[in-house]
Amino acid sequence: MDLAGQDEGQQPLVERPISVSAAFEGSEDIAAARGLAREFLTSLQAVHGLPVSGRALGMVQLVVSELVTNARKYAPGPCLLTLEVSDGAIEVTVWDSSTTLPLILAPDPARVGQHGLEIVMALCRSFEVHREPVGKRIRTAVVLADDPGGDPAGRQML
Repeated sequence: MDLAGQDEGQQPLVERPISVSAAFEGSEDIAAARGLAREFLTSLQAVHGLPVSGRALGMVQLVVSELVTNARKYAPGPCLLTLEVSDGAIEVTVWDSSTTLPLILAPDPARVGQHGLEIVMALCRSFEVHREPVGKRIRTAVVLADDPGGDPAGRQML
């Protein structure tokens, strides 16, 4: 048996997810979070051969930037960012210590600022917020490859 827990010719016992996580504490770390996302997506293509469109690369970096910025701005202490490949998309998860759920405002072109979550929700296939025993966790999914149907977020039209 090898280190992956399988004999030659057998499937692995557990399929390993492809993911990366990091904790961030300061506002200067927002650029580091975007850099982590860029490096992770680049390695998905180079190492794992997964298709990552240029649009997906930009969208994931924008989502990471918005979510980490909000966590740093509104929650005390560090935040945790996790990026994971799941079902043709990158799940972007940010945990922070605040139990206050984000306020998602209706689109208003006359409003100055506070458009971050509006942008995130427009870019992502899914958006979830969960209270945790300590803090909250926001999870989104950004499609890796451009949707041939034309929806940049990869959502299905009903």
